Amino acid sequence: MPQFSDDLFLGPAQTYMGTGMRNYSTTATGGSGGSSSTTLTVTAVGFGAPIALGMYVDGTSVADGTYITAFGTGNGGVGTYTLNQAINVANTTALTLHGNVPFDNPAPMDLGIGPLGRVYIWDVVPQAKVANNIATAQSPTSAFTLTAGTSVKAVTLSNGSIGYAVDVPRTLIITIGTGTIANRNITISGYDYYGQPMSEVIATGTTQSTTVSGLKAFYIVTSITTSGAVGGTVAVGTTDVLGIPVRVANAGYIVSVKSNSTLAQDAGAFLPADTATATTGTGDVRGTYAPATASNGIVRTVMTISLPGIAVGPNATRIGALGVTQA
Repeated sequence: MPQFSDDLFLGPAQTYMGTGMRNYSTTATGGSGGSSSTTLTVTAVGFGAPIALGMYVDGTSVADGTYITAFGTGNGGVGTYTLNQAINVANTTALTLHGNVPFDNPAPMDLGIGPLGRVYIWDVVPQAKVANNIATAQSPTSAFTLTAGTSVKAVTLSNGSIGYAVDVPRTLIITIGTGTIANRNITISGYDYYGQPMSEVIATGTTQSTTVSGLKAFYIVTSITTSGAVGGTVAVGTTDVLGIPVRVANAGYIVSVKSNSTLAQDAGAFLPADTATATTGTGDVRGTYAPATASNGIVRTVMTISLPGIAVGPNATRIGALGVTQA
């Protein structure tokens, strides 16, 4: 049954735009022995997503309602896990683990996005940029101490670690303080809007009291490290350069962009998707836009994007819709 009128011509398809919870399963094999235990020893993980807390266990003679309550030595793969009730270890040589993927895990990119019509309406009301809302001014020699500053939220990821999510995907900025500044490479790691892992390396330079901006739009930051002591203080925060949710490789695909409730076209700054093989030094895989009016949690920006045939329809590809694979 068609989902939209265009489906009469394009054919129906599943749609996985955005993030959310979705079911998945993975196979695992456990240890051997005849005793009952609440410890599950996983020696190998088969197809599917990594092992996560709350996954239900299916297997020979495994009671209904058996699920993983805590990580032991494992962290999503091989290792030990704590169950809410004992199982017969001898029967754990072939298990199926069922659960849900939260928003920080990858969407099923191989399925494409399905028919959406011919345009995508990107509608955002971003918060104001803040220069130090991810890492306040500090002088690290290796890892930065991250913080959930203004408009940033600390979230627990499926592997039990903490990530720092911004309000909308946006590029980050490094603010260099005073002192004898050494040129260092700052590596920022995290996830994009679709839960795809990504990293960016930004060189600080040696100039005091200056800023250096990145090119990639992060949605969640998990770590920031430096290649060595920077000499002065360094802070990391958000810019007003926003990550577009679909691949826009050319300004010609932007039908309209309006901001601040003004009928005239917004005179912001558009940077097209980087179509080269992604590295820690390439640009955003979908493209970015900086509205002419500074974001403040009130100003709304609406962009109408014309989707080409490689983004929607029977010839659509994941790269055509969402860009090259992140790095």
